[in-house]
Amino acid sequence: MTRPYSGIWPVAPTPFTDDGAVDVEGMKRVIDCMVDQAVDGICILANFSEQFLLSDEERAVLTKVSLEHCAGRVPIVVTVSHFATQVVEARAREAAAMGAAMVMMMPPYHGAVLRADEEGVFEHFERAGRAGGVPIMVQDAPMAGTTLSVAFLVRMARDIEAVKLFKIETPQAAAKLRALIAAGGDAIEGPFDGEEAITLMADLDAGATGAMTSATLPDLIGPAVRAFLAGDRAGAKATYERLLPIINFENRQCGWRSCKVVMKEGGVIRSEAVRHPTRPLHPATRAELLELAREVNPIALTWGR
Repeated sequence: MTRPYSGIWPVAPTPFTDDGAVDVEGMKRVIDCMVDQAVDGICILANFSEQFLLSDEERAVLTKVSLEHCAGRVPIVVTVSHFATQVVEARAREAAAMGAAMVMMMPPYHGAVLRADEEGVFEHFERAGRAGGVPIMVQDAPMAGTTLSVAFLVRMARDIEAVKLFKIETPQAAAKLRALIAAGGDAIEGPFDGEEAITLMADLDAGATGAMTSATLPDLIGPAVRAFLAGDRAGAKATYERLLPIINFENRQCGWRSCKVVMKEGGVIRSEAVRHPTRPLHPATRAELLELAREVNPIALTWGR
C-alpha cells in the first residue's frame, strides 16, 4: 500500500543566546542546515524544540521566521499542542495562514492529573482540524499521560478529515503501529516513528513510512529509511546499526541538548544554551556525545566550519 507521507521529518532545535534569548538568526541557520541535511520535512516548536519553555510571543516569532526563511524548500510541521482547545484552534489557524504544511499535536493534558475524556480529545482534534484546514499529525507520546487506543486513533482517522498522520512514541511502538495500520488501512496516511529513531528498525518492520528524529543526524538516518522503503532492508539495517550507539546515547543520556551541542560544535548556532531549569550537559557527557558524533560525522558537526 502506498502512503503519501514518508521519509525523515526531524525536529528543529530552538537556539538561544547565552543569556537565554531566542536567537532568530540562529533559527534561520538551523533551517538552512536542515535543508542541507536532505530532510523531507521539518518540525518546529516540538518537545525537542523546548516548546514548553517558550512564550506565546516567541512561538509566533519562531513560526513566522521559520516558514518565511524556509520559503517552501521543504514542508514545515508546526506543533500546536496545548490543553485549551481554543488556543490550539488559534495556533492551527495561524500556522496554516503562514504556510505550514501540517500541524502536530498531543492530546490535551496539563500537569500530572488534568486530562480530557475521550470525547473531549476527539473534539479537541476535530476543532483543530476545522480551524487549520491542514493535515494533523497525532503525537501519541507518554508525556501527555493519555492512553490513545488503536480503536480510538482509527476512529479519529476515519471521522476527522484532517487527522492523517500518527507519530507513535509509546512503549512497544512497533506493536501499536502494526495494529494501527491493520485496523485503519488507507485512513492511516502517515504512520511515523519517533523518539530519535531509537526503535526505528522495529517500527519500519511494523509498517512505519516516516521517522521524526532530532536534527542531530537526519542526513545519516534518512538513507536507512529510504533504503528500507525501497526494499533494501539489509542496507537499512546495516546503516542503522552503525548509527545506533549515538542514537541510543542521544535518547538515553542527552535529550534535546544533544542537537544543540553538535550544532554549536559544527558552527550552525552560536550557543548550546538551554533554558532553566534544564541543566546543560555534564562536560563528560558532552565529550562522549561529540566522540560518538565524530565517528559518524553528521553534516551538523561541520556545516558552519
